[in-house]
Amino acid sequence: MWPHQSLTPEGYVGFLGATAALISLPLLPVLGSTLFWGLIPFLALAIFGMKYALDRHRRQSQVIEVLRLGPELAELIRTDAAGGEQTWRCNRHWAQVVLHRDHGPVPHYVTLRGAGREVEIGAFLSEPERKALYDDLRIALRQRVEGAD
Repeated sequence: MWPHQSLTPEGYVGFLGATAALISLPLLPVLGSTLFWGLIPFLALAIFGMKYALDRHRRQSQVIEVLRLGPELAELIRTDAAGGEQTWRCNRHWAQVVLHRDHGPVPHYVTLRGAGREVEIGAFLSEPERKALYDDLRIALRQRVEGAD
Protein backbone atom coordinates (compact mmCIF):
# COMPACT_ATOMS: atom_id res chain seq x y z
CA MET A 1 0.00 0.00 0.00
CA TRP A 2 1.09 3.55 -0.53
CA PRO A 3 -0.49 6.95 0.12
CA HIS A 4 -2.79 8.49 -2.48
CA GLN A 5 -1.08 11.15 -4.61
CA SER A 6 -3.81 13.50 -5.81
CA LEU A 7 -1.45 15.54 -8.01
CA THR A 8 -0.54 13.45 -11.06
CA PRO A 9 2.67 14.17 -13.03
CA GLU A 10 0.55 15.86 -15.72
CA GLY A 11 -1.24 17.93 -13.08
CA TYR A 12 2.11 18.87 -11.55
CA VAL A 13 3.41 20.24 -14.86
CA GLY A 14 0.08 21.94 -15.57
CA PHE A 15 -0.02 23.55 -12.13
CA LEU A 16 3.51 24.93 -12.40
CA GLY A 17 2.86 26.15 -15.96
CA ALA A 18 -0.41 27.86 -15.00
CA THR A 19 1.25 29.44 -11.95
CA ALA A 20 4.10 30.78 -14.11
CA ALA A 21 1.64 32.14 -16.68
CA LEU A 22 -0.55 33.84 -14.08
CA ILE A 23 2.41 35.35 -12.23
CA SER A 24 3.76 36.65 -15.57
CA LEU A 25 0.55 38.48 -16.53
CA PRO A 26 1.30 41.61 -14.47
CA LEU A 27 4.68 41.85 -16.25
CA LEU A 28 3.14 42.40 -19.71
CA PRO A 29 2.88 46.21 -19.39
CA VAL A 30 6.58 46.49 -18.52
CA LEU A 31 7.78 44.02 -21.17
CA GLY A 32 11.15 45.11 -22.58
CA SER A 33 11.93 47.66 -19.88
CA THR A 34 14.60 47.45 -17.20
CA LEU A 35 11.85 46.97 -14.62
CA PHE A 36 10.86 43.75 -16.42
CA TRP A 37 14.39 42.36 -16.09
CA GLY A 38 14.48 43.42 -12.44
CA LEU A 39 11.28 41.49 -11.68
CA ILE A 40 12.15 38.29 -13.59
CA PRO A 41 14.42 36.88 -10.82
CA PHE A 42 11.56 37.18 -8.31
CA LEU A 43 9.20 35.40 -10.71
CA ALA A 44 11.74 32.60 -11.15
CA LEU A 45 12.28 32.40 -7.39
CA ALA A 46 8.52 32.04 -6.79
CA ILE A 47 8.20 29.28 -9.42
CA PHE A 48 11.24 27.35 -8.18
CA GLY A 49 10.06 27.76 -4.57
CA MET A 50 6.71 26.22 -5.55
CA LYS A 51 8.47 23.39 -7.40
CA TYR A 52 10.72 22.71 -4.40
CA ALA A 53 7.74 22.61 -2.00
CA LEU A 54 5.77 20.22 -4.24
CA ASP A 55 8.80 17.94 -4.78
CA ARG A 56 9.59 17.85 -1.07
CA HIS A 57 5.99 16.99 -0.19
CA ARG A 58 5.94 14.19 -2.76
CA ARG A 59 9.21 12.73 -1.40
CA GLN A 60 8.02 12.90 2.22
CA SER A 61 4.80 11.08 1.43
CA GLN A 62 6.57 8.10 -0.16
CA VAL A 63 5.55 5.51 2.41
CA ILE A 64 5.14 1.90 1.31
CA GLU A 65 3.66 -0.89 3.41
CA VAL A 66 3.91 -4.52 2.30
CA LEU A 67 2.00 -7.22 4.18
CA ARG A 68 2.94 -10.81 3.43
CA LEU A 69 0.76 -13.62 4.70
CA GLY A 70 2.50 -16.96 4.42
CA PRO A 71 1.39 -20.34 5.71
CA GLU A 72 3.25 -19.83 9.01
CA LEU A 73 4.21 -16.16 9.10
CA ALA A 74 2.55 -12.75 8.85
CA GLU A 75 5.06 -10.02 8.04
CA LEU A 76 4.57 -6.26 7.65
CA ILE A 77 7.40 -4.21 6.14
CA ARG A 78 7.05 -0.43 6.20
CA THR A 79 9.48 1.66 4.17
CA ASP A 80 9.50 5.40 4.91
CA ALA A 81 10.52 8.30 2.66
CA ALA A 82 14.15 8.16 3.80
CA GLY A 83 14.37 4.46 2.91
CA GLY A 84 14.31 3.24 6.50
CA GLU A 85 12.52 -0.06 7.07
CA GLN A 86 10.46 -1.21 10.02
CA THR A 87 9.51 -4.87 10.17
CA TRP A 88 6.91 -6.72 12.20
CA ARG A 89 6.71 -10.51 12.15
CA CYS A 90 4.28 -12.81 13.88
CA ASN A 91 3.08 -16.38 13.69
CA ARG A 92 0.19 -16.10 11.26
CA HIS A 93 -2.09 -18.07 13.55
CA TRP A 94 -1.74 -15.51 16.38
CA ALA A 95 -1.96 -12.37 14.23
CA GLN A 96 -5.04 -10.25 14.91
CA VAL A 97 -6.47 -7.25 13.08
CA VAL A 98 -7.81 -4.61 15.46
CA LEU A 99 -10.06 -1.68 14.54
CA HIS A 100 -9.93 1.30 16.92
CA ARG A 101 -13.12 3.15 15.97
CA ASP A 102 -12.60 6.23 18.15
CA HIS A 103 -9.48 5.67 20.26
CA GLY A 104 -6.73 6.00 17.67
CA PRO A 105 -4.94 9.01 16.17
CA VAL A 106 -7.47 8.87 13.30
CA PRO A 107 -11.03 7.47 13.17
CA HIS A 108 -11.18 3.75 12.36
CA TYR A 109 -7.47 3.23 13.07
CA VAL A 110 -6.31 -0.25 11.99
CA THR A 111 -3.55 -2.18 13.75
CA LEU A 112 -2.07 -5.65 13.62
CA ARG A 113 -1.42 -7.37 16.94
CA GLY A 114 0.84 -10.32 17.64
CA ALA A 115 4.22 -11.39 19.01
CA GLY A 116 3.78 -8.96 21.91
CA ARG A 117 3.48 -5.90 19.65
CA GLU A 118 0.75 -3.86 18.03
CA VAL A 119 1.65 -2.01 14.82
CA GLU A 120 -0.34 0.39 12.68
CA ILE A 121 -1.20 -0.37 9.10
CA GLY A 122 -2.72 1.97 6.53
CA ALA A 123 -2.70 5.10 8.71
CA PHE A 124 -2.28 7.22 5.56
CA LEU A 125 -5.52 5.88 4.04
CA SER A 126 -8.85 7.70 4.12
CA GLU A 127 -11.50 6.61 6.62
CA PRO A 128 -13.53 4.52 4.11
CA GLU A 129 -10.29 2.90 2.88
CA ARG A 130 -9.29 1.99 6.45
CA LYS A 131 -12.71 0.38 7.02
CA ALA A 132 -12.29 -1.66 3.82
CA LEU A 133 -8.72 -2.57 4.80
CA TYR A 134 -9.92 -3.88 8.15
CA ASP A 135 -12.54 -6.07 6.48
CA ASP A 136 -10.07 -7.32 3.86
CA LEU A 137 -7.38 -8.14 6.43
CA ARG A 138 -9.86 -9.93 8.69
CA ILE A 139 -10.98 -12.11 5.78
CA ALA A 140 -7.41 -12.71 4.54
CA LEU A 141 -6.16 -13.78 7.97
CA ARG A 142 -9.17 -16.06 8.49
CA GLN A 143 -8.69 -17.68 5.06
CA ARG A 144 -5.05 -18.34 5.78
CA VAL A 145 -5.89 -19.90 9.14
CA GLU A 146 -8.68 -22.06 7.73
CA GLY A 147 -6.58 -22.99 4.68
CA ALA A 148 -3.71 -24.19 6.89
CA ASP A 149 -5.89 -26.53 8.97
